[in-house]
Amino acid sequence: MLKVLTRLFGSRNERLLKQYWPIVKQVNAFESDMKALSDEALAGKTAEFRQRIADGATLDDLLPEAFAVVREASDRVLGMRHFDVQMIGAVILHQGKIAEMKTGEGKTLTATLAVYLNALSGKGVHVVTVNDYLARRDAALMGRLYGFLGLSTGVIVNGISREERRAAYAADISYGTNNEFGFDYLRDNMAFSREEVSQRGHNFAIVDEVDSILIDEARTPLIISGPAEQATQLYTQVDALIKQLDPADYEKDEKDKAVSLTEEGMEHIEELLRQAGLMEHGNLYDPENVNQMHAVTQCLRANTLFTREVDYIVRNDEVIIIDEFTGRMMPGRRYSDGQHQALEAKEAVTVQPENQTLASVTFQNYFRMYDKLAGMTGTADTEAEEFHKIYKLEVVIVPTNRDMVRKDLSDVIFRDTEDKYASIIDDIAVTHKSGAPILVGTTSIEKSEHLSMLLKKRGISHEVLNAKHHEREAEIVAQAGRKGAVTIATNMAGRGTDIMLGGNPDMLIAALPAKLGAEERERKAEEIRSACKAEHIEVVQAGGLHIVGTERHESRRIDNQLRGRAGRQGDPGVTRFYLSLEDDLMRIFGGEKMQAMLTRMGFEKGEAIEHPWVTKAIENSQKKVEGRNFDIRKQLLEYDDVMNQQRDVIYSQRRELLQADDVHDVIIDMQVDYAGRIGARYLVGHPEEWQLDELAAELQEKLTLAIDFHSLRDSDDVETADDMIDKLAELMQAHMASKEVLTGQEQMHAFEKYLVLHVLDHHWKEHLLAMDHLRQSVGLRGYAQKQPIQEYKRESFELFESMLDRVREATMLALHRVQVEQPPVIEEAPAVDGPSVTYSHQDHAADADDQPKVGRNDPCPCGSGKKYKQCHGRR
Repeated sequence: MLKVLTRLFGSRNERLLKQYWPIVKQVNAFESDMKALSDEALAGKTAEFRQRIADGATLDDLLPEAFAVVREASDRVLGMRHFDVQMIGAVILHQGKIAEMKTGEGKTLTATLAVYLNALSGKGVHVVTVNDYLARRDAALMGRLYGFLGLSTGVIVNGISREERRAAYAADISYGTNNEFGFDYLRDNMAFSREEVSQRGHNFAIVDEVDSILIDEARTPLIISGPAEQATQLYTQVDALIKQLDPADYEKDEKDKAVSLTEEGMEHIEELLRQAGLMEHGNLYDPENVNQMHAVTQCLRANTLFTREVDYIVRNDEVIIIDEFTGRMMPGRRYSDGQHQALEAKEAVTVQPENQTLASVTFQNYFRMYDKLAGMTGTADTEAEEFHKIYKLEVVIVPTNRDMVRKDLSDVIFRDTEDKYASIIDDIAVTHKSGAPILVGTTSIEKSEHLSMLLKKRGISHEVLNAKHHEREAEIVAQAGRKGAVTIATNMAGRGTDIMLGGNPDMLIAALPAKLGAEERERKAEEIRSACKAEHIEVVQAGGLHIVGTERHESRRIDNQLRGRAGRQGDPGVTRFYLSLEDDLMRIFGGEKMQAMLTRMGFEKGEAIEHPWVTKAIENSQKKVEGRNFDIRKQLLEYDDVMNQQRDVIYSQRRELLQADDVHDVIIDMQVDYAGRIGARYLVGHPEEWQLDELAAELQEKLTLAIDFHSLRDSDDVETADDMIDKLAELMQAHMASKEVLTGQEQMHAFEKYLVLHVLDHHWKEHLLAMDHLRQSVGLRGYAQKQPIQEYKRESFELFESMLDRVREATMLALHRVQVEQPPVIEEAPAVDGPSVTYSHQDHAADADDQPKVGRNDPCPCGSGKKYKQCHGRR
């Protein structure tokens, strides 16, 4: 039925494209008018548009003319004129959708149209990229266009100062990486002054390589952590014991990437722990041995599930994570929950201290904060369901500017890896002789270096691009389309540099020696352009870029990203994947059905099978893996959604406190609340039944308040418990007012603000740790026929309420116990500076210079009821 309806009415994608073409015609209608404008008049359009917005015009009203302005400005400044299909892509971005545009279709230039239009509102536009290199490159190049039109551009990358960050976010357009945007959000919500806050809101974001950022990297939350008080030598000790286990001592599930000890394995490791003196009593399930159990679990995972040169590399006494989707190193990123420490112990490098979470957020919940979110990539359609369910983003496929002529050949499958590699090398050797450039895609550093070794034996020169050679990434990728070039690359997601047949002249020109004079440089630049143009023709005649995939990735998108490097802007190209039954995907997810089918076909060693059925079966295996990974991300999000509700409450409250000039009204509310809570415990029943002595003792101990509640009860003003609570609140406020007299209002209010933020952060940090422990514990409740997520929601709410109570009480205790100290008075010496406020529970102090001193016969401001000379003024 769906196919019938699609034939009758067209697909959703086709219907949307029909709506966009009339908009493109409107843009084109402005072109002659724009060409007639001087540079000054064209640039002046920005001020005109902003005035029209102030007068009530919407961005949609301005879209056709604004797009025409950007197209003309781009032609003048960058020498690049937007294609009509790029206009369509920009409309999709402006509408808050995902534009799927094939590699080489000019996504970076497309984005400038939607970026300019939305920047006119003055609320800021964030352009999110996958690495610092692309952020800098795009900000520098496109910043010339925005600057011509009177808009400012900032770039946010790792290592810049706080002042530079604030300036970059204050710009009309801010380029940066997903990690930097996310971490700045967390850092802003840990700031102690308004000057420390970098971001100014979340208006509109365009995410480049949106599938990589919002899907692949969304498995792992962003975490800011601090050192925890746990010993690290335990991991080294336990790792040595784990290496003594037999394969029969544990069971590994490669599908779920999980490992667990068998019953015999548990007994074996417990015996080893006892012999090593690491466990004295009971077994690993006893509460007293929880640290040993944790170390055993993480060290077992490190030794069985993580592979060097695949998941991480070791460099300069560090374990550095490798991004599984881009193949890049991720310096500074660490696995949480002791996993990184276990890897460091495994590799015998320095084990760094464990960290405790101070702030965290998932990419899903960070990017869902934007008022409008859009994205662009060459491969999004296979994940359209997840984009819609998680982000409410629709994927629209933009037609190519020129027809796609690339040939995608069927997969070839072999029985074992040895035969597969032999066939790959033969294919490369034959193609290399024809002059066609070759790009070989691998899934790990280990495999790329093995292939490199095989090519060296055959005498075929080549380049290797992986995490070990990332410094030359742009150069290697840019020249991978030259005649006879052979390039081995570990994953091609988010490379950001097109492979141009015949070579990239701009990159070659940029590499010319700096000492050349202007005339000599221009002469050589022209030679390079001519050579690349001639070489382009030769490479096209040789069949274009030849893509060789050495195995299928878990995700079809990663395979499509590799394929998408060929066929740029109507160029020819050929792609083929080589597989073996020993590949991880085939071995783990291929299933017995495929194995049986190949056996029935008489599949022998050295033979290759090429059949559409095989390709279809492999795609079905990939769909299974994608489904599993989607479930993992969805579960992560379900738990983080609970956390996110609490995060929103804390961060919004914290922002209000930070932006306020003082928080004295909040303090008064806390005092009233505290008085009500403590009164509810002791002022129960008839006034004669009130527990006044107990109430007085607790207030003396906690708040250093000496109050005669019996006299208050017998006074005419107190008839009910509420009256007594009101009196208590008044006395608490008077207690603080006496301190304020000594320090001065401005200083005391500043101290109150700092203290409230400090207490809130301290208890929020403890709450995050409690939530981590809760998350781990509820997972086991499924065995008791309980829904873990429901248990998590219920108990996390109780933890949150408890945390808020502790924040209020801790703030009251700290403020009322704070002491206004004065140095002893020496009669014959000149008077010294006034009192200072000292927070007795932490090493935080605020000076109160030139403030009035307490008279020696005045009541002591601490609230003890004694004269100052008999209390805190005693010599």
